[in-house]
Amino acid sequence: MADLFSQKPVAPLAEALRPKTLDEVVGQSHLLGEGKPLRLAFQSGQPHSMIFWGPPGVGKTTLARLTASAFKCEFIALSAVFSGVKDIRASMEQAEQNLALGKHTILFVDEIHRFNKSQQDALLPYAESGLVTFIGATTENPSFEVNSALLSRAQVYVLKSLTDEELRLLLKRVQEEKSLGDLKFEEQAVDTLIGYADGDARRFLNLLEQTNTAAKTSGIATVTADFLQNALTLNSRRFDKGGDNFYDQISALHKSVRGSNPDAALYWLTRMLDGGADPRYLSRRIVRMAWEDIGLADPRAMQIANDAALTYERLGSPEGELALGQAVIYLAVAAKSNAGYNAYNQARAFVKKDKSREVPVHLRNAPTKLMKELGYGHEYRYAHDEPHAYAAGETYFPDDMLEPGWYKPVPRGLEGKIADKMAFLRKLDEDAGK
Repeated sequence: MADLFSQKPVAPLAEALRPKTLDEVVGQSHLLGEGKPLRLAFQSGQPHSMIFWGPPGVGKTTLARLTASAFKCEFIALSAVFSGVKDIRASMEQAEQNLALGKHTILFVDEIHRFNKSQQDALLPYAESGLVTFIGATTENPSFEVNSALLSRAQVYVLKSLTDEELRLLLKRVQEEKSLGDLKFEEQAVDTLIGYADGDARRFLNLLEQTNTAAKTSGIATVTADFLQNALTLNSRRFDKGGDNFYDQISALHKSVRGSNPDAALYWLTRMLDGGADPRYLSRRIVRMAWEDIGLADPRAMQIANDAALTYERLGSPEGELALGQAVIYLAVAAKSNAGYNAYNQARAFVKKDKSREVPVHLRNAPTKLMKELGYGHEYRYAHDEPHAYAAGETYFPDDMLEPGWYKPVPRGLEGKIADKMAFLRKLDEDAGK
């Protein structure tokens, strides 16, 4: 009887089909096509330090391994999740041994953004000395996550998610190599798998492998979309709650609202909800949009945004998400104004750099006899006793400060009427000889 524990583990489909040459790589044509940067780098015969930046499953590790193969270098791989300075030093000792044998070493650090500053600094002297050629991989923006000294010594290559057509090409290759036997797929099933792969080749191959296992178990020869929905746990699309993907999508939502496009606003909201974003965070951002981009042009926007946030708190998901959706629709179609936002920022900036000016005597409170004797509140004009409830010609700024004119209402929505009223009051000031 065969010893079960002596059997070799079967490599996952994604590992078994890992490209062995540059021409086998699917995707990244902007880098690997003829005359493109990474293709030229491979053809140069001179390895250089580089950082691969892109989402999961687009070939960062594969390209690093192919680099070592193309330049006939030894390959040392570290994971920043599990490695520290001690591992870096051990790798450098191995690199010195390789050099003594006439072999150059490529040091690959996966998820380099997870190394702290001291760990990244530990790599510097070895990269500078030429002992190793450094290659890092990251899903985070290296401008923020990789220290400047290391970043300045490496060429950054930006990798992109695979397109639907590239994933179809990958499926064709899997079928040609009979990795799934004779399993067939209806077109809608392929669309479903591609949709949930979300541009991630590794996830796509894993889904194919899971589908193959489920089909064999069920005796299915042709995979349909209904079979996938019943047989597989189809997780949400890729969504990095703390990285660039997150902030890019919230930026797209905000700009869609500001740009008065309700359908685009709904798209980005539902994309984020589908990906697992916290609806409470989204509700806070929606309230912020109302104050920043609509302001007094339509005060109902703030009320609707706040009501939507409260509705979500009361109902939770998924029922409360409808309120957030309707809020972004209203904000998108509402009249827009950033006049209040600009005025507030200008006032803050002015006060921050300005001196401490005294409150004018006529505006000071006078609760005591001494204060009254000092003139506090003297000649203050009570606006309600004046025509139009406005003390024409009165000033409310410090004596040595000119009117700054920060708030400039736009001619849209309610702010159009506010602008008319302000013009009327300025005319009263002029008539009063201010």
